[in-house]
Amino acid sequence: MPIPSTKEAQYIYDLWAWSWLAAMITGVVTWGLMFYVFIKYRRRHESEVPVQTRYNLPIEIFYTVAPVMMVIVFFFWTVETQDKVHHAPKDLVAANAEADLNVTVVGQQWSWTFNYTKGNSAIESQPVWEAGTTEKRPTLYLVEGQSVSIDLYSPDVIHSFWVPNFLYKMDVVPGREKYNHFTFTPNRAGTFDGRCAELCGVYHSRMLFNVEVTDQATFDAHMARLKAEGNTGVNLGGEMIQEVPGLGDHSNGGEE
Repeated sequence: MPIPSTKEAQYIYDLWAWSWLAAMITGVVTWGLMFYVFIKYRRRHESEVPVQTRYNLPIEIFYTVAPVMMVIVFFFWTVETQDKVHHAPKDLVAANAEADLNVTVVGQQWSWTFNYTKGNSAIESQPVWEAGTTEKRPTLYLVEGQSVSIDLYSPDVIHSFWVPNFLYKMDVVPGREKYNHFTFTPNRAGTFDGRCAELCGVYHSRMLFNVEVTDQATFDAHMARLKAEGNTGVNLGGEMIQEVPGLGDHSNGGEE
């Protein structure tokens, strides 16, 4: 299990850990009762005929009610965890307003573009973007301890934005950019791997990216560098992606 690296990931990790503990306790109790019955009521002599039990109401009630109660408990804690993870407003504008940093993530065949639209005074007046190719991974920069609203957009097919250390992924569905968004707060600095988790075509396996969780100064310096390189405005893929060498012509994406 990856180390949780966001505030929301810890909730998912705790649910997963406690679910496994409950499953193991249930398994130990069940196996223990099974082996107890195997040993205590085993046939000891050739002529021995065990007691024939055809009906036991208490046992039947127990093995009907107990699993139902377990499902109810699992359901309760799953919904509570889901509410903690999906704490952002459903409305995209409201979610962006609440978050410290806004990034529109574009998944296109076969790489990613990161549009920074909120995070410091420079990019709020003029958004900047960074795009990758199948040969060169792009890097998503985030600030440790600051909430980020991720808006997912696709100009072609369904992709899936997944960072294993965040213990969360969401599909990037064309036409649903107002609904495909979530908010999280990275709380562990470092470099993390990200990838597409939805089969999206020939080079799906190479649709990779990095996530760099760093401090505000490093983040600001990277935004300034993107601006100096001329990567200003919002790049939503489609025809605009022709500007990125290696994505305009899929044959130039490196060796498979």
